[in-house]
Amino acid sequence: MAKDLSKTQWHGIPRMEIEWFPKIVEEKCIGCQLCYVSCGREVFEYEDATRKALVERPYNCLVGCTTCATICPTAAIEFPPKEFVQKLEKEYKILKVVRQIAKEKKTKKEYEEARAKAESILNSVMTNIEIEATGHFGERRIIPKIYEAIKNDPCDVLYLNIETPGLKSCWKEKAPSYCRFRLVSTEYGDVTPYLQKIKTIFKENGVVLVSENRIS
Repeated sequence: MAKDLSKTQWHGIPRMEIEWFPKIVEEKCIGCQLCYVSCGREVFEYEDATRKALVERPYNCLVGCTTCATICPTAAIEFPPKEFVQKLEKEYKILKVVRQIAKEKKTKKEYEEARAKAESILNSVMTNIEIEATGHFGERRIIPKIYEAIKNDPCDVLYLNIETPGLKSCWKEKAPSYCRFRLVSTEYGDVTPYLQKIKTIFKENGVVLVSENRIS
């Protein structure tokens, strides 16, 4: 179903009160359908019987728009002169209305920009990250060292899981174990500083960081 924009307003003026719309000079129209296809406001229809374009919904036309006339290859579309719109602007004193609309638009834009910036900052904050590493966790007391490093910080280690091929076969650093856990903020803050503490412990104790994956 075609849209009906006749009940809308143009800067506070009911659209039906504004006699701005295209008129087709039939003898010039060659039925190219360019206006029918190009107009996004569905002002035109095309009649197969006459092979001519029709102005079916005149009040859908945007006041001041002359795009269809500009692109018409035979100059078959006419509009009121531009002075018509300028006179309308003065009679209805729409510049005052436009300033208010512009202010609201600017405020909305500033809000959207601030929101986008806040979302960007929030997305850059890591509150939950999964760590995978391999090394000699038991022999070098890696877990107690992590605990001591972060015990006073607003974070915690969750879902700690250490896998070893065998206690005897790994002991005395014969073979490394595999460890997986999550570092989670307890205050919805960034865990990056505390992650760096853990990485330092890994580095000092020959633990290899396999992966670090942010958890949404």
